[in-house]
Amino acid sequence: MSGLKSYLTGKAAEDAVLAAYCATGHRLVCRRWRGPGGEIDLVLEKAGEVVFVEVKASHSFAAAAAHVSRPQIARLLASAEAGLGYFGKGALTPMRFDVALVDGQGRIDVIANALQAGC
Repeated sequence: MSGLKSYLTGKAAEDAVLAAYCATGHRLVCRRWRGPGGEIDLVLEKAGEVVFVEVKASHSFAAAAAHVSRPQIARLLASAEAGLGYFGKGALTPMRFDVALVDGQGRIDVIANALQAGC
């Protein structure tokens, strides 16, 4: 049952994060996109900029952030690189990588440009 619970918790967190981004004018391009490096939770677009979002949920923001590992970041970058081929400018597409943390109360903390920030 814990696998189902984890899946449902993750899906609820993704739904909440997606709604928050859409409320600020972002458009969903793809959800749970699979590339050669693995899955990207959300791919969004706003004003020509592509936003790759990794969603992490846990009882606290700190615990959620602790689930972002260096190997996972490498996989995320590899998948995003492959995904850029679907955009008109390819590797020249303006983009960023966000990490959206969701705590046990359903609050959301988005770390915009998280990979540049050293996450």
